[in-house]
Amino acid sequence: MKNRIPIEVWVPDLTFPGWMDRWYQQAADFERLHPEYQVVVHGKDFWQLPRQVAEAAAEGHVPALSEYYFYMTQVARDSRQQDGRPLFTSVEKAIGGRTEVLGEPVVLDDIIPPLRDYYTLDGDLTCMPTVGTTSLLYANTDLLRRAGVEGLPRTWQEVEEVCARVAALRDGPSHAITWSNHGTFIQQALATQGGLIVNEHNGRLGRATVADLSSPEMLRWVEWWRGLHRDGHYYYTGRIPDWAGTLKAFADQDVAIRISSSNDVNYMFRAAEDNGFAAEAGIFPYDASVPYVGNAIAGTALWMAEGLDEATQEGALAFLMYLHSPRNAAERHRANSFLPLTHAAHDLLEEEGWYAANPHHRLAYDHVMRFPTGQSGVPVSEGALFGDFAGNQDVMTRAIGDVLARGADPAERMAFATVEAQQLLDAYNEYALSSGFRDPGNSPPTSLSVEAFKEMRAGRDYSAADMEAVVKLHR
Repeated sequence: MKNRIPIEVWVPDLTFPGWMDRWYQQAADFERLHPEYQVVVHGKDFWQLPRQVAEAAAEGHVPALSEYYFYMTQVARDSRQQDGRPLFTSVEKAIGGRTEVLGEPVVLDDIIPPLRDYYTLDGDLTCMPTVGTTSLLYANTDLLRRAGVEGLPRTWQEVEEVCARVAALRDGPSHAITWSNHGTFIQQALATQGGLIVNEHNGRLGRATVADLSSPEMLRWVEWWRGLHRDGHYYYTGRIPDWAGTLKAFADQDVAIRISSSNDVNYMFRAAEDNGFAAEAGIFPYDASVPYVGNAIAGTALWMAEGLDEATQEGALAFLMYLHSPRNAAERHRANSFLPLTHAAHDLLEEEGWYAANPHHRLAYDHVMRFPTGQSGVPVSEGALFGDFAGNQDVMTRAIGDVLARGADPAERMAFATVEAQQLLDAYNEYALSSGFRDPGNSPPTSLSVEAFKEMRAGRDYSAADMEAVVKLHR
């Protein structure tokens, strides 16, 4: 068909096997259903996509849809076009209460609450969640059984008991437990306690202006972490974040437990299978001495450009709904262990026997949808919204590295980290409110980055391709 309406889509290439191929196939399938449109998908650098979008906007070109990592939600909200209009518009407002767009059923009301809530502010779902994860505990159950442990630990206190049992094993692993020094797990630990990173209720009641990395909840987590390390139970690779190093330790059976993303389900169980040991997945442990409050999520969302002509906007909205039809959302989960984004996708996986055959894939959904005590209901999920998330994360992980590897006092080191984080937040707010990222070349160094690159260079083995290589080594 001549003169098809183009819909340009920029997404981070997560480097998982077949990741971009799936995007291209979904675009082609949508075009067959809607031949008046041409969906052009571009795979971009995961770490720099927000900067690339800002640079394109500065030149007067904005893709119809841009996929931002959840850390960058505040950046997306603050970004402006050259004429001062917002760079992005609200998906929910553009839908306007309709039940379908160009024949594609609207799925906004079916998005599971933890994901919908994260991207909702002032009652408005501003963007479309696309990928969702949480944090889980993975265990070598052969080692645990040898240590006399029958069930997986669910609390910090139970983790301590299990670690002591593993340490007592004759010819046991060098350490009992490991996880990457990454902000994801810090956020999860704070969420379980109801702890916040910034003021204005984590930036959800207004713009965050005050950072706090030395809260009681933060210090409780850092002290517990330090205690496990001091007692010889926690294996610290010395690198930030070193996802691959902690995966290798689990695959080599140098540890009995690894905490990681729910996205690692496939990697973890394949590593266990390839190395001849049994594995199970459990919830992220919480402190039983304080009330359990919530669960943290991570992931990405697609943002729609402001000012699209009506035909392009309708096509973009229809494509968003198509991407999250029950079948497509379910297949995304099957392929990469991501949370099924909608209740309908979860139900489809249940009906088709996927969870019955792969029970470890069900856990992440159950974890974000239920309290760990088994009570019904959805835990509070109020992830932080603030500027320079990457810089803040760099500050907190370096501080914890100093506590673990150099014996720094937790209270003193996190107090200093708070000063550093405040400086970054102040610089971000000053720039964002005055520029709206219309001049990305002058933005604060880490404000448009998904990670702080000085730390990534120290531990670049973060990519899915490198994780694949680790698993292949053990086949």
